[in-house]
Amino acid sequence: EAVLNNNKTSEYCAPLTSFDWNEADPTILGTCSIDTTCTIWDVTTQSPKTQLIAHDREVFDLAFSRGRDVFASVGADGSVRMFDLRSLEHSTIIYESPSLDPLLRIEWNKQDPNYLATFMLESKKTVILDIRVPSIAVAELGGHFGCVNSVAWAPHSSCHICTAADDSQALIWDLSTMQKRPVEEPILAYNANGAINNLQWSSSQPDWISIGYDDKLQILRV
Repeated sequence: EAVLNNNKTSEYCAPLTSFDWNEADPTILGTCSIDTTCTIWDVTTQSPKTQLIAHDREVFDLAFSRGRDVFASVGADGSVRMFDLRSLEHSTIIYESPSLDPLLRIEWNKQDPNYLATFMLESKKTVILDIRVPSIAVAELGGHFGCVNSVAWAPHSSCHICTAADDSQALIWDLSTMQKRPVEEPILAYNANGAINNLQWSSSQPDWISIGYDDKLQILRV
């Protein structure tokens, strides 16, 4: 058991909103908080490697890219920001949402780390970003009739992604043609019996996706 605490002087601390393990170096863990900061921890020493003010408002999510050093974060200021642990003096704003609406989640494509996926608060669309073309979305995935709650890239394919929403649907998309034409329809759809709050695509068993809704967990074969 390890307790990661960077607030030794007070019994109160700002709530955390999300975290992500570094797959290339499992001793590194990233957390983000409503106090505008991201903290990168060394799990073995139970101490922070660095803490940085990442956004102008609350930070809602962060995700590591493939490899050890690069991660991205999103927050209530409506921006996607990219950081490199080797050079934390600067960050890169990859994208800002229209009207600076809050961005809730960020998912990095581990098969092709040029691509990220995010979505806005109370939005029915998932936004696909290319870090080589900052500030604009390379694709927007509609298809849902309710607010998007979760996204997951396929662990074995660079061009497939699953989205889940309040409309009880889990949709799988093929993005292989998104540079040539808009992606308008999913290739697979599943209807659950309740609003889907979260999903995971198994990296060890990529034929299986898990979804959570109401008080249930379902395992789906792709």
